[in-house]
Amino acid sequence: MATLIDLNADLGEGIGDDLAMLEIVTSASIACGGHAGDDRTMRAAIRGALANDVRIGAHPGFADPDHFGRRRLDLPFATIRDQVLAQIARLASIAAEEGANIAYLKLHGALANMAAEDEELSRAVFSGVAENYPGMAILALAASAQERAANALGLAVIAEAYADRAYTPDGLLAARGLPGSVLEDTSAVVAQCLRLAEHGEIVALDGTIFKSDARSICLHGDTTGALEHARAVRHALKSRGLM
Repeated sequence: MATLIDLNADLGEGIGDDLAMLEIVTSASIACGGHAGDDRTMRAAIRGALANDVRIGAHPGFADPDHFGRRRLDLPFATIRDQVLAQIARLASIAAEEGANIAYLKLHGALANMAAEDEELSRAVFSGVAENYPGMAILALAASAQERAANALGLAVIAEAYADRAYTPDGLLAARGLPGSVLEDTSAVVAQCLRLAEHGEIVALDGTIFKSDARSICLHGDTTGALEHARAVRHALKSRGLM
């Protein structure tokens, strides 16, 4: 039987319409100044989330703003862990000033993809998070190395899927350079979300159908037509009693 779905969006990145998105989603993953964002955008996103009763998460990535955190970097795991912790600390400081709590961590971009493939990397990052931020949940790509690492560490896990991204048959995100890797047609985005919510299934780029237990769906704010997608997905899910 289908269960309720959380809608999350990556916000505080200085692109898109955060305030409009915060009226639609139920969770906000806020950039922490690594791949994007600064104190102003973080504070605005936190205030908007509080005003709309939206759960707040930290969204750190590689400290590589010139490439929006979407370039894979070969760094020591300790360096990556320290970058992530520094970014969370920056957001946590502002959140505390605003009377807000950070409920979860969601890795961004290339770092998220690398961690989804590499359980050792995920463990290095998540163990640091667990030590410094006890009780913080991990929002992770369903059935990925991230989810396995978080479970092994005894952390709370929120399994995630993407509304506007295509998948490979093994359940990982298709590289953005591949044709069709980003869904830009609203009807296709809604169809992918409804199939996941109602049947626990995702159709990969090659037509393979695989199962997914994801209960949180990400809506990217920088995808063409993002707000249209988000409103349509929310309407479709609510009309079926799925959120």
